[in-house]
Amino acid sequence: MSGNVIETVMGAVVLAVAAFFLFFAYSTSQVSAVSGYEVWARFSAVDGIRDGSDVRIAGVKVGSVTSESLDPKTYLATLKMNIDPAYKLPDDTSAAIVSSGLLGDKYLSLSPGGSDKTIPPGGRIKYTQSSVNLENLIGQMMFSPQGGKKGGEKNAENKPAGGGEGLPPPAGLPAKK
Repeated sequence: MSGNVIETVMGAVVLAVAAFFLFFAYSTSQVSAVSGYEVWARFSAVDGIRDGSDVRIAGVKVGSVTSESLDPKTYLATLKMNIDPAYKLPDDTSAAIVSSGLLGDKYLSLSPGGSDKTIPPGGRIKYTQSSVNLENLIGQMMFSPQGGKKGGEKNAENKPAGGGEGLPPPAGLPAKK
C-alpha cells in the first residue's frame, strides 16, 4: 500500500515539474501574437515564412505575420503583418526575410529608414528583399567552375585557372618552388 502512495506522489511531482517547464518555456519565448496596426509587403519568394512568424527590428520582436497570399496577376507573395502601435514605421522602411541561424527559423526583419512620413495602418512597405534559398546557393557553389572561369581555361602562365599559383604565400610561410 505504501508503494502506491510513493508512486502517486512521484507522479504528481513529475507532472508539477513538467507544468512549470511548459509555463517557463511559454513565458520566455515570444510566441504570443502582437496586436497592432496592419501593414503589408510584396516579395518574390517567402520561403520559410508562415502565419505567426516574427517581425523584428534590430532583433527585437515588434510584430507578427498574420497572413500570406499570392497575387494572381503579378505572382508575387503578399505578406500582411501586425506591428505594435508603439512603433511607427517610416515610409522608407525596408523588409527582408532572414534566417536566425544556419538552420534556424526565418523571420521578417524590418530596417526603418529616415523619412519623417510614416506608413499608415493598412499601408505598404515598398522596399523588400526576398528569402535566400540556401540549397540553391550551395548548388551554385558546388557546381560552378573554379575561380569564376570556365572549366579548362588556362591563365597567362598556362596553368589551370583557380589553382592559386602565382600568389605570394601568407605571411610566415616559405614560398613554394
